[in-house]
Amino acid sequence: MATLQNSPPLHRTLVLNSFTKLHKQSTFHCCRRSNSFLVRAEQTPASSTCSPSQDRSRRRQVLAAGTIASWVFLTNQHSVSFAAENKKGFLPVTDKTDGYEFVYPFGWQEVTVEGQDKVFKDVIEPLETVSVNVFPTVKRDIKEFGSPQQVAETLIKKVLAPPTQKTKLIEAVEHEIDGKTYYTFEFVAKAPNYTRHALSTISIGNGKFFTLTTGANERRWGKMKDKLHTVVDSFKIFKV
Repeated sequence: MATLQNSPPLHRTLVLNSFTKLHKQSTFHCCRRSNSFLVRAEQTPASSTCSPSQDRSRRRQVLAAGTIASWVFLTNQHSVSFAAENKKGFLPVTDKTDGYEFVYPFGWQEVTVEGQDKVFKDVIEPLETVSVNVFPTVKRDIKEFGSPQQVAETLIKKVLAPPTQKTKLIEAVEHEIDGKTYYTFEFVAKAPNYTRHALSTISIGNGKFFTLTTGANERRWGKMKDKLHTVVDSFKIFKV
């Protein structure tokens, strides 16, 4: 932990996005093929000579084509609707220089804060913010700094809350996304006139140590916690 204390001041995923794009392209071509087949079948001249068995076969083909086209259309509509619901109420941020992405609630404004890479906040509720800190590190994995609880407690006391505030770590967990380890933790920081309830996620990639922190006033935690969990869970690091 000494290494962390002495350090300089402090994307669902691209694979999912690529899969969604591929799925839409495949569905589009499938629909085109099904519709084209249906038109050709229906345009068969009524005067054409064919046996009863051939006529029944063509009818079955027309019905099958119509059924497939309808199923594909409904599936595609459901996929688009589901994607829209996932993004509703949030805006994406992608930093192609440092290699990270996340989402933040619609309506928050970007502000400039010295020493922080990106900050978005609610203009009415000043404690409702999300910020990202990025600084160089020679470490290759967050586990090299210690356990989730050890790293979380150090960051909370040394970086994420002023020394005058009383802090409490509620939970710290480890999880992996695409083979990369992330630590995510929840904590509260008590000032004389307010208490901030916050979530942070940290990881290492591209030779950098990343910290994303979001939170709200304790009195609004019940209303905001789902949104804040969406923000912290959306944070991903990608190679640049």
